Amino acid sequence: MAKRRPQYLVDSQGRKTAVLLGVKDYMAMLEKMEELEDTLALDEARRTDNGFRAYTDLREELRKDGSL
Repeated sequence: MAKRRPQYLVDSQGRKTAVLLGVKDYMAMLEKMEELEDTLALDEARRTDNGFRAYTDLREELRKDGSL
């Protein structure tokens, strides 16, 4: 995202109430936020790892149980 001076909307007392973003900057910001959410979710999954199993092992187990 390009470094730009922020533009604000202000109320009648001059207090900042909103930020103006171009569509391109907004979309770039959303993409960065989604990447951050994915990274945080991966970190959480790694931190709380309770023994993931390989898909092939799980499929075999489900077949033996008659669930698949």
